[in-house]
Amino acid sequence: MIARIASVLLSCVLIGGPAFAASPPAGPPAAAVRIQQLQVALIGSGAIGGGTLRFRDRSYDITVGGLGIGGIGASRLLATGSVYGLTRVSDFAGAYVQVREGWALGDKGRGTLWLRNGKGVVMRLATRRRGLQLSLGADGVLIGFRR
Repeated sequence: MIARIASVLLSCVLIGGPAFAASPPAGPPAAAVRIQQLQVALIGSGAIGGGTLRFRDRSYDITVGGLGIGGIGASRLLATGSVYGLTRVSDFAGAYVQVREGWALGDKGRGTLWLRNGKGVVMRLATRRRGLQLSLGADGVLIGFRR
């Protein structure tokens, strides 16, 4: 798992992951997602958590984990937002490139996450954070379905 996240992260850095955040996704959202994570960063970063995907009137429990670069501190994150380009639920799971920015100071904090996978699924998420963290960087993220 760590090797796969590291290869996604390396691709993000080499290809210029932040460039995909500049172009908005095409069409209306296909689904909604809610993610809760614990993030820790000191130059490198790590995150673990889970959440729920709401797609075609069904809810799916998901797991989320990642490794990245950039940031300092620790925070709990709640991210909610839209999923674009999802036509089959099976296309949701897998490796994502994530571009993030945000901050947390006590119970105040905000940010934005953009995630994209190789199947054309894009997520744009607004975040609320609690803790003490400055977050700016890129990550490789693995998303799966909870069994």
